[in-house]
Amino acid sequence: MNRYVRIKDGSGIFWGKVQNNDLVILDKAPWENPVETGSKAKLDISKLAAPVTPSKIVLIGRNYPEHIKEMAGLAKPSDEPIIFTKPPTAVIGPNDAIPRYAELDRVDYEGELGAIIGKKIFRGDINAAKECVFGYTCVNDVTARNLQKKDGQWTRAKGFDGFCPVGPWIVTDIDPLDLKIETYLNNERRQSGRTSEQIWNIFNLIVFISSVMTLLPGDLISTGTPEGVGPMNGGDIVRIEIENIGVLENKVISA
Repeated sequence: MNRYVRIKDGSGIFWGKVQNNDLVILDKAPWENPVETGSKAKLDISKLAAPVTPSKIVLIGRNYPEHIKEMAGLAKPSDEPIIFTKPPTAVIGPNDAIPRYAELDRVDYEGELGAIIGKKIFRGDINAAKECVFGYTCVNDVTARNLQKKDGQWTRAKGFDGFCPVGPWIVTDIDPLDLKIETYLNNERRQSGRTSEQIWNIFNLIVFISSVMTLLPGDLISTGTPEGVGPMNGGDIVRIEIENIGVLENKVISA
């Protein structure tokens, strides 16, 4: 298992590989066959940037049975995965502020497992899907809930700047099929589930998504949220924890 981060300092943002409490600085993204620059730094959580700069973010709706019941009142899932996208401008990193725009009635957290694509894939089978994943991270699929209901489709409700916190890093060489995922609001647990409860696992989803669009290295796939979603307000602290990956924490700021 390896961990890769993007770290920011006064001179820019750099890729690094975590070794104990140190970072080995890389010359480019880890899925691009990087070389070590010879520089090292201390791992400083406060300086981490989002570990992705995707060309697109593809997310899945209604992928946990209990979440379907709480949000849609449906007894069974749809026949196929529901996919939607967020723009890259929605991405923020660990410790960055989630904006709580004043005109929105309700803004919700949704803790999710994210997968980062490492190899280009289009219309791939399940084996190609497994081979194309570089690693995994935590995602908060922030949602303007009332806009989602009003519009019927989800782009506006989920596409605001700052509505896709990602991090704290990318973890490789783990099994994503049965990971515990929890979300805390102000240290109170609000969501708890396992990725084994998903209707469609990450590899099934990649096969489905890549039948529609080409997935490129660096793209982010987010796999849906367990039950327990709820509203956030200015001043709240949201923490998403995924087994074998880590903790993504962000503060909500009135904007």
